Amino acid sequence: MSGRSGSHQLSNGLIVSGRPEQQPKERQPTIAARAVPYTGGDVKKSGELGKMYGIDFSGGDHQHNSGSARSGPNSGPLGKKSSSGPMTPIQPTGLITSGPLGSNRRSGQLDMASAPPSAFNYKAVYGSAVTSLKDEVRLGFSVSRAAMWVFLVVVVMGLVVGAFLMAAVKKPVVLVAVAAVLAPVAAIVVWNYAYRRNGVLGFLRKYPNAELRGAVDGQYVKVTGVVTCGSIPLETSFQKEPRCVYVSSELYQYRGCGGKRANAKHRFFSWGCRHSEKFVTDFYISDFQSGLRALVKAGYGAKVAPFVKPTVVVDVTKDNKDLSPNFLRWLSDRSLSNDDHVMRLKEGHIKEGSIVSVMGVIRRHENVLMIVPPIEPVSTGCRWPCCLLPTYIEGLILTWDETQNGDVIPV
Repeated sequence: MSGRSGSHQLSNGLIVSGRPEQQPKERQPTIAARAVPYTGGDVKKSGELGKMYGIDFSGGDHQHNSGSARSGPNSGPLGKKSSSGPMTPIQPTGLITSGPLGSNRRSGQLDMASAPPSAFNYKAVYGSAVTSLKDEVRLGFSVSRAAMWVFLVVVVMGLVVGAFLMAAVKKPVVLVAVAAVLAPVAAIVVWNYAYRRNGVLGFLRKYPNAELRGAVDGQYVKVTGVVTCGSIPLETSFQKEPRCVYVSSELYQYRGCGGKRANAKHRFFSWGCRHSEKFVTDFYISDFQSGLRALVKAGYGAKVAPFVKPTVVVDVTKDNKDLSPNFLRWLSDRSLSNDDHVMRLKEGHIKEGSIVSVMGVIRRHENVLMIVPPIEPVSTGCRWPCCLLPTYIEGLILTWDETQNGDVIPV
């Protein structure tokens, strides 16, 4: 009988030996095992996350369906703001982003509505990847300072000696002889200042083209070919010419006898630049000779010297002072007055598919072939047949054939 003391009956009525198994005690749920409800993107169901963003659930409406949070940006705020200061906005999708929906527009698109109407800011339009060219192309004489001082000393000594001999001999023929010697020198200096730009353009046209296939790293080359836009195409501000690699808009004002000056250097009876905006960005050029394509690094604040002649798109004269609505809007966007002035608006551009010559330094980085601005200015050298002194040019040089008349090659 002692053996039966250790038997027990199962639930189905069968008697088995042994003691019944001890039922394990029910374990208390831990914090990690607590069920987390699915919010479906509704911040009102997110609990502590919603409190982090200053949303008050005291109204008792946080048990509604998440469809109310997806109704769009015009459906109002998702909750009451707390006094903890401005927080990152929570989108209707439930994602935490750095700005409102639709803020990431494509850079390079000319959206004047997003730019401040009181002050035209190119960074708000294009971004820092586009270079803004503030000044004109800098052209200077590459003559050593020592040579200039020697020339000035010789001129002063010649004048002093001529004046002394004229006073001693009392004949003006000596001074006339000195003036005859100095006159050609002065004529050469005046000629260089007047013909400097045309002389540089002649030098650039005659500079030989190089093949990208055989160019080595660090070589200064001139490449002529068809251009294509990079990641940021540009657009002219007035005519809205799309897909350009270089654009310019310049407003000129004529000053008569007592008119208002357009700038500090504006002289009487001449045209003065009142407003100027020029932009250039990175682009590609396909070499005519080898067929290779190179990336031209003209953006991100690079030094660029464009030789592109603009054309007149708006001409306001004394007889025609009726301004078009587009031109008035263009002036208003740049906080320019439309007073009773004789004005001209000129625009220039290099459109995708145009034939352009680029002069710069070859750089090879892994499998990418690039043309970058040179570190030192480029000198044209002394051109004796034209009586032109050496002239230097700073930056990456862009020249566009003016005979294209807007015709481009489809790319």
